[in-house]
Amino acid sequence: MSWQLKERLQKIVAAEQGTLAFAPGSRRPMALVYPNTYHVGMSNLGLHIIYEQINSRGDTACERLFLPDKKTLAEYIRTNTPLLSLENQTPLYEFPLIAFAVSFEMDYFNLLSILRTGKVPLLAVDRKDRDPLVIIGGPCATFNPEPLADFVDACIVGEGEEVIQDFLDSYYDSQQRGLSREELLLQLSQIEGIYVPRFYQPIYGRDGVIEHFKRHVKVPAQVKRRYIKDLGRYPGQTVIVTSETEFKDMYLIEVARGCGRHCRFCMAGYCFRNPRVRSLAQIAEGVEKARLLQAKVGLMGAAISDYPEIDKLCQMILSQGVTMSVASLRADSLTPALVESLAASGHKTITLAPEAGSERMRKVINKQISDEHIYQAIAAAATAGIPHVRLYIMVGLPGETTQDIEAIVEMAHNIKKHMESLGSRGLLTLSINPFIPKPFTPFQWLPMAPMKEVSDKLKYIQSALKPQKGVEVLIEQPKEAYIQSMLARGDRRLGPVLDTAVAGGGVKGWKQALKTHEVAEEFYLYRNRGVDEVLPWNNLNMGFNSEYLLAEYRQSQAEKNTPPCAAGCKRCGVCQ
Repeated sequence: MSWQLKERLQKIVAAEQGTLAFAPGSRRPMALVYPNTYHVGMSNLGLHIIYEQINSRGDTACERLFLPDKKTLAEYIRTNTPLLSLENQTPLYEFPLIAFAVSFEMDYFNLLSILRTGKVPLLAVDRKDRDPLVIIGGPCATFNPEPLADFVDACIVGEGEEVIQDFLDSYYDSQQRGLSREELLLQLSQIEGIYVPRFYQPIYGRDGVIEHFKRHVKVPAQVKRRYIKDLGRYPGQTVIVTSETEFKDMYLIEVARGCGRHCRFCMAGYCFRNPRVRSLAQIAEGVEKARLLQAKVGLMGAAISDYPEIDKLCQMILSQGVTMSVASLRADSLTPALVESLAASGHKTITLAPEAGSERMRKVINKQISDEHIYQAIAAAATAGIPHVRLYIMVGLPGETTQDIEAIVEMAHNIKKHMESLGSRGLLTLSINPFIPKPFTPFQWLPMAPMKEVSDKLKYIQSALKPQKGVEVLIEQPKEAYIQSMLARGDRRLGPVLDTAVAGGGVKGWKQALKTHEVAEEFYLYRNRGVDEVLPWNNLNMGFNSEYLLAEYRQSQAEKNTPPCAAGCKRCGVCQ
């Protein structure tokens, strides 16, 4: 045991405000793990929300753990110290319950590394009755946890505020009754929103496609996603304030959850329906806390500019003498009051996400933003004193042509001219990423565009815009995007690949791990899935009608828009 590591953790806790620490033995311990660094994890509002929900029970002490940085991890390994929690510096393997909040596929590598460093048996099948129960929640657990299925005991599908309470009630009941691990897991599988992978075993055909899942007779055919009907019952705000985060000195407040815009590439838009908003009064309580902490307010939601009372909200924040920032904006719902509030808060950049250069391509993906919307948003920003513009773009979209790539370059030239005509000398930044087909979207059956093709398109855009002054192009290297794509739509055969890759150095060991296990990346990346194929995530149910996603895919092929969610709509089936 390294005293140096303990002291480092104690210093982190001492610098926090709002930490909920309980004396060892006063409550039943539970570990909440974010599989990335403290800096990244403490910027995740979902982590704060679940941390507060668990500790609010009165019988459970939730302690946090994060991926150590390289230097600290080396110290853990050198001293043979198991990974320790922040609150009480408890070794990970001593927690009877370990819950991971998993938001990104690339953190799967970190999850395995944390289990190893925490001296927890890696495979669920190897854990005995006295070993920790390992569960995962968050977006990745909701849309396709299959690549992690061999390493976890249970998955929380959907939003966690209510299901975590049901989970803990059932878990403590099973302990009191002296149930075995198998009996406990079977009991947990009866709770709506809890998926226990061991009770759903995939049976593969000769072509490598899943023929069916061999299911335990006592578990449901599909696990239904849980979601919060009344957001007002659960505050969605920063719980622990620390300066050591991605959003330094910012108090995060969730103003809305879910999105009804139907962008066809966006997994969050489909897996977190229906769209719900918080009351202005509840948000005002959070703004008051931010004022007392002298912190900037960070408004969180799928599209902040879509909030029905956005102008009143902005006015209320600024009238309190507080500044603000936003997680996301839409060019077609931007208001002058919002832009002026951002400018008054010191913003120098407006960020928009047209996703594609041509309006034809935006129809394919149902991104209902016109060039005129973009010009109007930039004009509003320039008038308010916000000079810089950042645009999020994807390449490799379904049905994309050479003309669509040229349209990205043309859009950049036109927007730069528009900025100059407004008297703005600001920087135009294009942040460009490869498109990744995701589960539970209308594009879930489609192959990813070949890596060379995507790389060539990215190079072309960079080269074409290089001579243009005041324009910069930031691109994500395709390599990681293609690993992410495999994990997003992968099955359990990727579990051993992940394990071998982590042992071989993580992401850099991925290619060799695929060769070792004779797994062809082409099967996961470049294959059209049949619409009747049994997909790895078929055991999960997001609440859609069975034909809904296919109908949306056909709409995309016809380049037709689908209108946003509206009151009384029964289109997808979630609200029925």
